[in-house]
Amino acid sequence: ITATALPTPIGWVTTSADFRLPPSAYEHLIDEAAARYKLDADLIRAVIRVESAFNPFAVSTAGAQGLMQLLPALAEELGVQNAFDPRENIMAGTRYLSYLLDVHKGNIPLALASYNAGPAAVDRYNGVPPFEETRRYVKSITALLAGGRSDTSAD
Repeated sequence: ITATALPTPIGWVTTSADFRLPPSAYEHLIDEAAARYKLDADLIRAVIRVESAFNPFAVSTAGAQGLMQLLPALAEELGVQNAFDPRENIMAGTRYLSYLLDVHKGNIPLALASYNAGPAAVDRYNGVPPFEETRRYVKSITALLAGGRSDTSAD
């Protein structure tokens, strides 16, 4: 049979690089990370929503990767083999967020500012740095938490 003798296909199946699982697909990982690192699952959900909009393949202009947008150096420090693996990313990001909350004695805005701008920036400014991106980041996550909108059913 030659290629010209093959029947015309009825339909083509195409794939898209934009395909994503719904946010609810990560619930079991968020719950596991929350239990392991003693954090509120809503906080983890809100961070993921703001960081990557639940896109496990997200890459920022700064090179941060995955659901919780881990920079490669931090991911390596946390023992992450594949930052695009949802389980590894959520576990490492939650572990780091838990550490930052400990450092800031439970102060969520300071921990979030450290997660976004780095602990050195928070130390340098003795609080949330005056960076527009960081202030918007902290405000977005705290608003999600206050409004109860970090849940995965919002999509």
